[in-house]
Amino acid sequence: MTNDVKESFTGDAPPAPAALAAKVRTLAPSMTRSMQRVAEAVAGDPAGCAALTVTGLAELTGTSEATVVRTARLLGYPGYRDLRLALAGLAAQQQSGRAPAVTADIAVDDPIADVVAKLAYDEQQTLADTAAGLDTVQLGAAVAALATARRIDIYGVGASGLVAQDLGQKLLRIGLIAHAHSDPHLAVTNAVQLRSGDVAIAITHSGSTGDVIEPLRVAFDHGATTVAITGRPDGPVTQYADHILTTSTARESELRPAAMSSRTSQLLVVDCLFTCVTQRTYETAAPALAASYEALAHRHSPRTR
Repeated sequence: MTNDVKESFTGDAPPAPAALAAKVRTLAPSMTRSMQRVAEAVAGDPAGCAALTVTGLAELTGTSEATVVRTARLLGYPGYRDLRLALAGLAAQQQSGRAPAVTADIAVDDPIADVVAKLAYDEQQTLADTAAGLDTVQLGAAVAALATARRIDIYGVGASGLVAQDLGQKLLRIGLIAHAHSDPHLAVTNAVQLRSGDVAIAITHSGSTGDVIEPLRVAFDHGATTVAITGRPDGPVTQYADHILTTSTARESELRPAAMSSRTSQLLVVDCLFTCVTQRTYETAAPALAASYEALAHRHSPRTR
């Protein structure tokens, strides 16, 4: 486990049963291998684990009672008893709800209809996991900073660069000064111009993309408010982030690389940011949106010969 991972209970309300599986998927990569075994066990068989004592779960996973308790606390529960109650609630929800008809494991010879169904299910799960794990306090703080920002820089490369462009153009349409940067050199040279009252946003699924971390660090050092949208809340990028928005870390497969699942969850966070900023700045955002629609209207009208 990395040194950044907190093992102590924070005092916040424990996550609801529906959010437990999402939190396991998000935090598992930052756990020790023994803690991962406990987390995978409770996420994979909540009903079975809910019936076990702390000793029983430790024996099942080949770990210690202390490891089980630490895992429970890392997941947001005061102790193992509280985790068991959540597992029982999750098991009840699974039994009463609709069981998934397909998995996200796409075979090379799957029919097209199966590919569509599997991808649709996995996209839905990714969105649900991201929504369940998104910290609304952190989101609100990021929205407040964006709504009053003098200037907004957004950093992303690869698939995350496409998401950065999406956020940039959305913010521009409501009258904010926003620029997305996928060129790392240009990102850094722009970051040095930022100061207090500006906002810099880094989008990186891994949390360790150097080309994104570097400009965020520069922006942070120059006093800008910094935001990280990442699937790794303990990743290096968070060292320079005032606010952290966590996305789902869906499973990767040969036919479904991480770029696909990360993009889905990142776009949800971007839409949440944009919508909430629009709410907060509605008096100026609404006329700006109307003006942009009007400016482009002739491009959507049928052409006359």
